[in-house]
Amino acid sequence: MRGLGAFMRAGGLILLFTGAAAAAPTPDYELKLPDDAPARRFDFEQKDLDGWKTVDGQWGIEETASAPSGKRVLVQRATKNQFNVIVAPGEPYSDVDVSVRFKPISGREDASGGIVFRFADGKYYVVRANALEDNFRFYYYDQKRYQLASATVKPPALGQWHTLRVVAVGDLVQAYLDGKLLLDHRDSRFRSGQVGLWTKSDSVTAFDDLEIKAYPSR
Repeated sequence: MRGLGAFMRAGGLILLFTGAAAAAPTPDYELKLPDDAPARRFDFEQKDLDGWKTVDGQWGIEETASAPSGKRVLVQRATKNQFNVIVAPGEPYSDVDVSVRFKPISGREDASGGIVFRFADGKYYVVRANALEDNFRFYYYDQKRYQLASATVKPPALGQWHTLRVVAVGDLVQAYLDGKLLLDHRDSRFRSGQVGLWTKSDSVTAFDDLEIKAYPSR
């Protein structure tokens, strides 16, 4: 591999090589969209969810003193569904770089937050972290959930804000928790779709500062 800071560009994809050996447990490159890729941001300072689509769950904008920016955040409070999903406004995307702040508030069975991407016809990918488990995972959902990749982590603390990020270009997917690249996987079953947010079971979770950097599906 090439040295630290070297990169290779192929179409809209940038591979940034870190210089790590091929046998290292973490990837030796980082996916990156070009700096001029279109970006859309949601800080939830509005009082409604106009344009958002609730698939399952009880999603609402709430005022809180702990908001990372502004005064309001998006909170999911349903506790009896298997999965809770809300889809952000916007057209379907192919290549994406999505990040969000999330705070697991409570949950006995689960206390998770996740990013949904390439959502179409009820099928999607999701990357999620769980405050009750020491793993960070990548799944796809098609009538039920299937695990694609997992990394061992220190569980994100309840009651604290954390950052999730996923970058997907073609069949390459990389995911981060609190700024650390942890998952690197290939999967080609879903090519494009919308972006959303996710919780599981009895998770009560807050979200803020969602940013979608993406190219529309071609």
